[in-house]
Amino acid sequence: MSVQAMPMHRFIDHTGTLVSPLPAWLTTEQLVQFYQDMVLTRVYDNKAVALQRTGKLGTYPSHLGAEAIGIAVGRALHRDDVFIPYYRDMPAMWARGIAMEKNLQYWGGDERGSDFSPQDMPANQNCRDLPFCVPIATQCTHAVGVAAALKIEGNHKAALVTCGDGATSKGDFLESINCAGSWNLPLVFVINNNQWAISVPREIQCGAEFLADKAKGAGIEGMTVDGNDIVAMFDAIHTALEHAYVGKGATLIEAVSYRLSDHTTADDASRYRSEDELQQAWQYEPISRLKTFLEKQNLWDEAQEQAWLEHCKQTVEQAVEHYLALIPQAPESAFDYLYESLNDDLHQQRDAIINKAMRMQGAKHG
Repeated sequence: MSVQAMPMHRFIDHTGTLVSPLPAWLTTEQLVQFYQDMVLTRVYDNKAVALQRTGKLGTYPSHLGAEAIGIAVGRALHRDDVFIPYYRDMPAMWARGIAMEKNLQYWGGDERGSDFSPQDMPANQNCRDLPFCVPIATQCTHAVGVAAALKIEGNHKAALVTCGDGATSKGDFLESINCAGSWNLPLVFVINNNQWAISVPREIQCGAEFLADKAKGAGIEGMTVDGNDIVAMFDAIHTALEHAYVGKGATLIEAVSYRLSDHTTADDASRYRSEDELQQAWQYEPISRLKTFLEKQNLWDEAQEQAWLEHCKQTVEQAVEHYLALIPQAPESAFDYLYESLNDDLHQQRDAIINKAMRMQGAKHG
């Protein structure tokens, strides 16, 4: 059975056709916003890859093909919920109020990209979200701690953590869902099952038909969702959050998608997957299907498309200008963010870096 033929939660199929009545909560304004959000984050993604290729950004993990997952997460979470992201989560973080230039800072090697200070956030955001986590699945353990704290506070809020399909094979993930079930935590796990854990295909990553089946062993709710259908994604996340708010525990959501990009800009996916497979996957991507549906409903046209693309281009270019204009961090800051305190040896190394930078600066102006 092909991935797209598998039974899963879905409203709009890859042809832009309604296959199930739309949920009552959905408005036409939300549908249009979903589309606009996804297009904007894709324009950003293309620009970020270009910046890396021209030496203005470090290694970058594209979210191409995962826009519906990220935007659904970012828009479904309530203001006081806590988001614990993994590294392919720029769309969700942006939808939560984290500026694009913060994401550029992070992948440009600037630790200030992880600083979500109040002055950097919208007035209605509480800044409790965690920054990116690059180690695989360790963010799941952090999410358990956050969710436990929220339960102790008793404020009927929830935590949501994301990961890739490869992370579900790690002990950190399995221990986290087990703990979430044992402690009845207000926690939502969202797996971006994009079919590839770097070069390891889904079919040999796990023998189960669905990754959501792993929820059974932990005693929590599990469901498989079409990760390319943003309506289904939002609906599933909204339901899981409401479940958590009223004390009914954790939920595991498997979002079935496809990584249309290389794993990162340091990867060459053509070495392990075929061009035919990639082209087939493009037929199911999230943006074109929602655009087709909107056009069928006379909610979107070519004039709106061109106007929005121009807006996206200007927005992204402005973020890039802000990023490139930033004064670089001092070299010794590499020590400041790594250790709580420095021993004598590390102090000497830090001082040596400062002295070297001062000599270079003096030679430059001499």
